[in-house]
Amino acid sequence: MTRERIEGRSRWIVAIAAVLAVAASGGCRTFDAESRRLEEILALAPGAVVADVGAGEGQWALEMARRVGPTGRVFATEIDPERIRAIHRAIEEAGVANVTIIEGAPDDTRLPPGCCDALFLRHVYHHITNPAAMNASLLRALRPDGRLAVIDFDPLPWFRPDGVPENRRGHGMPIDLLVEEMTAQGFAVAHRVDDWLRFDYCVVFQPRGVAASP
Repeated sequence: MTRERIEGRSRWIVAIAAVLAVAASGGCRTFDAESRRLEEILALAPGAVVADVGAGEGQWALEMARRVGPTGRVFATEIDPERIRAIHRAIEEAGVANVTIIEGAPDDTRLPPGCCDALFLRHVYHHITNPAAMNASLLRALRPDGRLAVIDFDPLPWFRPDGVPENRRGHGMPIDLLVEEMTAQGFAVAHRVDDWLRFDYCVVFQPRGVAASP
C-alpha cells in the first residue's frame, strides 16, 4: 500500500472515530429522535404490522413493537444465528409478546406474502448481495398501500462488504443506485430525505401505482 493510500485511509478512520464519539455521547437522544421520525415517515399507528429487515440484536424491532402497541405486530428478520439468539434474549428480557422472529436468507426475507403495512432496512441494504431477488421479496411482503423505508449512507471508499455488487463503490449505498434498483423491481419513490440524520439518508418507497404521499 502506498504512503498516500495509508494517509488517506488514516484520515477516514479518524473521521469515523469522531463520528462514533459524537454518536455515543448523544446516543439515547439520537435513537429516540430517529425512532419517532421513522414512525412518522412510515405512518405507523397502533395495530400496524411492521418488519425490521436485518434486525441485528433487536433494538429497533423492540422500539417499533412499543410504538405499534400490543395490538400491532413486528417481524424481526435476521440471517445471522448469533444475532437471532440475541433477539430472542432481548424479547424475553423486555417481556413483549408482539415480536415474531424470522430467520431470513441473503436473497429472501421469508416474510409471509402481503403481511406488512410497513418495512424498514436501517444500515442493511448496502450488505445485500442479490438486490433484485431481495427487493422482489420485499415487494411480496408489503401490502398494496404499504411503505418501505431504506436508511443508508453514501459509500465510504476504502472497502466493500463481501459479495456485494461492485457498483456499490465501497461500504455504503449510492442513493441514486438504490432508487434505480428498487424501481426496477416494482417500487416507486414516495418520499426522499437526503439529510435524514448525521450522514444518513432515507428513501421511502411504495408499490408502483400507489400515489406518492407527502
